[in-house]
Amino acid sequence: MCTGKCSRCIAITLYPLVLLSIVCNIILFFPGWNVKYVREQHITPEVAYLGGLIGGGFLVLIPALYIHLTGEGRCCGNRFGMFLSIIVAAVGELGAAYSFIVAILGLTNGPLCKDDEDKWTRPFLKSNSTYLMHSASWDACTEPKRVVQFNMGLFFTLIAASSLQGTLCAIQIINGLVGCLCGMCSKKEEILQET
Repeated sequence: MCTGKCSRCIAITLYPLVLLSIVCNIILFFPGWNVKYVREQHITPEVAYLGGLIGGGFLVLIPALYIHLTGEGRCCGNRFGMFLSIIVAAVGELGAAYSFIVAILGLTNGPLCKDDEDKWTRPFLKSNSTYLMHSASWDACTEPKRVVQFNMGLFFTLIAASSLQGTLCAIQIINGLVGCLCGMCSKKEEILQET
């Protein structure tokens, strides 16, 4: 496969993953689909770290845009452009890693919720993630309703999205290296098609 076409495929695949990461991070601010918890600052620090918004969002979006332009041949579509795509893909790799780590921490530490004594606490903070397998323990959170499932679903989605983003950025690093060393074949293909 041509390095330019590979770059375009990677970029086009990164766009929905970026959108998914941003949306998941924004939704995490509204447990129980209610804005009052944000206003009262009853959200976990892992949500406030903005792993999906900054890491899996903007730090991956910038490389996706550059990689797409490189694949189109409009942004230094040559060996130097492919070399720069290695650098921006590495930035995307860092963003994906940040999103992944924050999501893992969010899952491990559990949600902030009101307990039976009407106190805001993190009941699963020292459980070493064992609470994930024991749904009976989720009743320790009385408010927001179903907050454990809410956080689990969104953090698992962020883990999956950031894993895919990291894999795609790693592929682009290899693709960029091949394009840098061997050159892009998109111009050669255009010449062959014209004749």
